[in-house]
Amino acid sequence: MSKKIVFIILCLVVVTTYGQNSSVSPYSYHGIGDIRAQSTVENQSMGGLSMYTDSIHTNLKNPAAYGKLRLVNYTIAGGHSEIRMTDFTASQQTSVTSLEYIAIGIPLTPKLGIGIGVLPYTSMGYNTFSDNISARQDTIANQYGGEGGLNKVFLSAGYEITKNFHLGATVNYSFGSLEYRSVQNIAGVQYGVVNTKFSQIKGFDFNYAATYTPKIKGRFTLFSSITVNTQANLVSQNEETLGSFSTITGEVIEGRDVNLDAQNLKNTELKIPTTTTLGLGFGRDKRWFLGAEYSLQGLSSFRNEFVDQNNIIYEDATTIAIGGYIVPDYASFTSYAKRVNYRFGGRYENTGMIINGKEINDYGITFGLGFPLGSGFDNINLGLTYGIRGTATANLVEESYFKVNIGLSFNDKWFQKRKIN
Repeated sequence: MSKKIVFIILCLVVVTTYGQNSSVSPYSYHGIGDIRAQSTVENQSMGGLSMYTDSIHTNLKNPAAYGKLRLVNYTIAGGHSEIRMTDFTASQQTSVTSLEYIAIGIPLTPKLGIGIGVLPYTSMGYNTFSDNISARQDTIANQYGGEGGLNKVFLSAGYEITKNFHLGATVNYSFGSLEYRSVQNIAGVQYGVVNTKFSQIKGFDFNYAATYTPKIKGRFTLFSSITVNTQANLVSQNEETLGSFSTITGEVIEGRDVNLDAQNLKNTELKIPTTTTLGLGFGRDKRWFLGAEYSLQGLSSFRNEFVDQNNIIYEDATTIAIGGYIVPDYASFTSYAKRVNYRFGGRYENTGMIINGKEINDYGITFGLGFPLGSGFDNINLGLTYGIRGTATANLVEESYFKVNIGLSFNDKWFQKRKIN
């Protein structure tokens, strides 16, 4: 009961403070914002692998894992990132702190488990400037800014079809809003032009998974996994205003709503293409594991009709991830360090965005520690990620980031009948 109370208090604290923008990247302007990790600290620390499953941890990206659960699992996490953005002239340091996820996994029977939770899906937050010279030799200043993001609530279920073979499915409901602002003014002119676009977005998608984890020679386990996150069909309800503002006070002098109905842009669709992930790994339970995954998303078909993004081309996105863990001696009574779970990994992602003719890639290395609490299966998980995204050429920005995640994983027993001797 005490674990439930602690978990509820943590949820209330996180929800109360939630809402802080979790992106400062100019790349979040494109698509529907930066796509968040959407996996637990444990999985993020292993290069982002979703294929590893066990009986005491929730797996947010692989619903087949819920069929393995033997204990109720409460999990919650937050993250903090330090980011350095560098272009061809200067660099800037900034940081963000955000919620990672809140979830509960529940085993209903020895073969069936479910999971529910909420987590950020995307985040947008950018503020950029540019100057150019008009044909009349006037200096035109442009400022672009945006904020918002989408959240996701999910319901998952996993079931053991036969020994070591599990199937699972998740239904996701995404919702949120994105706001884009552009401001333009000419040097020496009292008034400028401001344009604001706002999108209220919502919709469903589904995630299907299958895992097969047979024993090899009694001691080892072969891990194989396939997940298919189907196309998300999101509906965007749009608004746009256009007006003038005073360059002295910053006050909007006149603003008018743009007739989007006449342009068939009042309601548009955002189709986030299907992502397919294949994974293969090998290990010994509670001792060590090593695996790799390959993901493919048909991002070349993505379009956002409402927001003009002339400088970007989308191509299919791919991700390669490797990772694993080592536990020196999970049953050690003499050394706490031997019971710690040491996680590691790396990943390389072709994001599918080509901006100003340059591919935007993201690669990083990860490390994590799982600290046992007491004699049970509870643990505190620490994850560290260092990565680089983008390029400082072609008027773009290279982002180097260091991220720290902290997650709590509590376990409990439900639905067990009391026995009287």
